[in-house]
Amino acid sequence: MSVLKPAEIVEIGIEKEKKRRDFYALAAEQFEDNDPLAELFIKLRDWEAEHIRKFNEIRSKIAGGGYAEDYPGEMEGYMDALVNSDLYDDINPEDFAKSITTPAQALDRGIAFEKDAILFFSGLSRFLDESFGDIIKQLIDEERQHMVYLAKLKKEIA
Repeated sequence: MSVLKPAEIVEIGIEKEKKRRDFYALAAEQFEDNDPLAELFIKLRDWEAEHIRKFNEIRSKIAGGGYAEDYPGEMEGYMDALVNSDLYDDINPEDFAKSITTPAQALDRGIAFEKDAILFFSGLSRFLDESFGDIIKQLIDEERQHMVYLAKLKKEIA
């Protein structure tokens, strides 16, 4: 079993956050005539952008986390394969955004995205050297904070 570098774990997280950010941006555009829903999607988009920023900070603090590519584009292909997992394969952002018609549905989707991230990082943590456990915990805590906030909002609108 190979051991992933912490920077690789963070990079995968960044790519997943980008996919979620882009989905929320598209959804905000789709519902621009519904101010509360559009504002919710904009907030979700901005949260994902903030996570990307935080994950970039984490990545910059990881010593020896660079990649050695055997050929140009190797890491891009590797990240694309990991990010485009079964969890995302059946989501066409345009069609998906059109299917969300209520704030509760948007919150449910956001909660699902955050759960996906928590499960993703938790699952990958077994491939990390134990000395990097704090880094993965920090990533999971970021996603958990998102999920808790979304669940709180959902409860408030119920």
